[in-house]
Amino acid sequence: MGGASLADRVIAGDRRAIARALSVVERGDEPARALVGALFPRTGRAHLVGLTGAGGVGKSTLIAALIAEWRRRDRTVGVVAVDPTSALTGGALLGDRVRMEEHHADRGVWVRSLATRGAAGGLAGATLDAARVLDAAGFEIVVVETIGVGQDELEVARAVETVVLVEAPNLGDDVQALKAGLLEIADLIVVGKADLPGTDRALATLRAMLHLAPGQPPPLLKASAATGQGVAALADAIDAHLAWLSADGRREQRARARARAELERLLRDELVRVALTRLGAPNLDQASALVASRQQDPYLVARDLIQRVLHRPEPRT
Repeated sequence: MGGASLADRVIAGDRRAIARALSVVERGDEPARALVGALFPRTGRAHLVGLTGAGGVGKSTLIAALIAEWRRRDRTVGVVAVDPTSALTGGALLGDRVRMEEHHADRGVWVRSLATRGAAGGLAGATLDAARVLDAAGFEIVVVETIGVGQDELEVARAVETVVLVEAPNLGDDVQALKAGLLEIADLIVVGKADLPGTDRALATLRAMLHLAPGQPPPLLKASAATGQGVAALADAIDAHLAWLSADGRREQRARARARAELERLLRDELVRVALTRLGAPNLDQASALVASRQQDPYLVARDLIQRVLHRPEPRT
C-alpha cells in the first residue's frame, strides 16, 4: 500500500489504516515523510490540547475522565501519550493505554502511546506527526500527554494550541520546577486529584505565584478524575480557550509560531545530518582529539568544521 492510498484510507476513517499510519510516522523515515505530505492538506481542523506536568500528578487518569466528558458531548477524541522508552524493548511502556482501557471499544476514541526514544522535552520526535494522523482521520480533539520531565516540558507549548498544566495537592518541591517556566507556558492550570487533602493549599500557592507573574494569569481550576468533580468545568475551559484563540487571528498566529518552531527543528536536524555525512567519522575523530587534548578550543574547531562542510559536497550514495 503506497503512501497516497494509505492516506486516503486514513482520511476515510479506516481504523486499520490509522493504526498502520501511526506506526509509519513513528519510524520517522522517508515513507513517514511521504505519508505526512499526503495527509497534510487535510490537517489543521482538530483542537490540539497538551497536558503537561510532573510525573505522578494524574495526567493519564484526568485525560480518561476528559475523554468520557467529551464523548458525552459527542466529540471524537484522539490521544497521543508519550511514554518513557522501555529499557528492554525500546518501545513505549503503554502505561497510559492501561489507564484509558475503558475507552478501548469506543470508535470515537483513539489512544496511541509513543516511546520517547531519548527525545528531549518530554515529546517523542514523531508526536506532531502522530497528532496529524489523528487530525486527518477526523478526530475533533487531539490530546498530547507528555511524560513529565520538569522544565524541558516547555517543548509541549510548541506542538499544541492549548496547554493544560496539571498539578497535584501537596506541591512541595515541585514549586521550584514551576518557577523554571511551566507556569509561563500554561493556558490553563488545574489541580488534579482534588479529592485529596492539600488541594486548597495547592490552589493558594499557585494563585500567589500567578499574582507575581507578569501578564494576565491563566484560569486556575481543580478537578478529580476519581469523583468527576470539576471535569466538566475543565472541558468547558478548554473550549473557551479555543474560542478565545479563534478570535482576532490568535489561532493563526499560534499556528505560524508552531510552524516556525517545527521548521527550525527540522533545519537543525537536517543540517546536522548533512554535516556529519560530509565530514565523516575520521575527520570528527581528529577534531575531537584536538579538543580533548586542549590543543584547540571547541568553538574554534566547530567553526573550522562548518567551513569544511560548506565547501565539501555531500557524498553520493
